[in-house]
Amino acid sequence: MKNSAKFSFLFLIGSAFLIACNSSYTPRPKGYFRIDLPERSYRKFDSSGFPYSFEYPAYAEIVSADSAGNDPYWLNIEIPSLHGRIYVSYKPVNGYSALKVNTAEGYRDSLVKNSFERLREEAYTMTYKHTIKASGIIDSAFINPAGSGGVYFYVAGEAATSKQFYITDTGTHFLRAALYFDATPNEDSLSVVSSFLEQDMRHLISTLKWK
Repeated sequence: MKNSAKFSFLFLIGSAFLIACNSSYTPRPKGYFRIDLPERSYRKFDSSGFPYSFEYPAYAEIVSADSAGNDPYWLNIEIPSLHGRIYVSYKPVNGYSALKVNTAEGYRDSLVKNSFERLREEAYTMTYKHTIKASGIIDSAFINPAGSGGVYFYVAGEAATSKQFYITDTGTHFLRAALYFDATPNEDSLSVVSSFLEQDMRHLISTLKWK
């Protein structure tokens, strides 16, 4: 009887072990680090000599992007706490841009006129070059309170930038902006910060004025 009881006990333990080994495992969903978003507030960028003004986040810094001395009105809106950056470029409509042109004698500098049509096409080209990584691109037209219009681009997927826009009065001014992060593109992990900064980009649009 003792051996029988001992055998039964061992059999039950072994059965429980086998059942536990074959039980289904439910993995935990992937999580990301908590991100503390800053309190939203704005201040005005209205630098002397610049052909535009707008409001930008108080938790951001304005840094010149004119390293070569050819584009004095280009700047970056740096958001260090969120590892983000909004690149802002400006070109006067019917002004000129210096480009490298490939000729039979090699590359040479050339001045190209920035018609409104050319600047608009360039904005679309710059956005749609991300189609390699993007799962889709949605563009929507807008008009801001000052009467300037443009197109806002939402780039879905693992593209380097998910938010871009251009705004213009079609006759004198053309400004383009794009949001980037100092991180490997990952739509899921960046979605919270990207959505947060999208509101700042739309605020920039709504407060932008030409001089």
